[in-house]
Amino acid sequence: MAKVTKKSAGKTTKTNKNTKFSFINTLHESVLKLATVARNGEIRMKRTDLKKAIEDTFLSGVKAAAKGERVRFPVIGAIGRKEVKARKAGKGVNPFTGEEMMIKARPASQKPRWSFPKTLKETFANKKNW
Repeated sequence: MAKVTKKSAGKTTKTNKNTKFSFINTLHESVLKLATVARNGEIRMKRTDLKKAIEDTFLSGVKAAAKGERVRFPVIGAIGRKEVKARKAGKGVNPFTGEEMMIKARPASQKPRWSFPKTLKETFANKKNW
């Protein structure tokens, strides 16, 4: 599946059409591109560049999720796509007034779905953390 391609600079990179989006790998690659090493060996990068790299990585993850892939973000959860079925128009009753009303038809659509990891749910459920 993975094939090696050569660039004109002599560097080789692996490309894989069936790869899943990896938040950590994408963020790591963008941070490596931003980092510069000073004379004394310190690694430096601008705060605004780092912020932009994080935002771009999240945005590319959301785009991958919109295409139908389930994307996991470490510690905070995962985002995916949910299929919403179409609904026919019909009559209904307003629960507050008891009055009859028309319910509009709804076309089929796709919506984002966020799920939290078990550890995060347990942290919020534990009363010691309140």
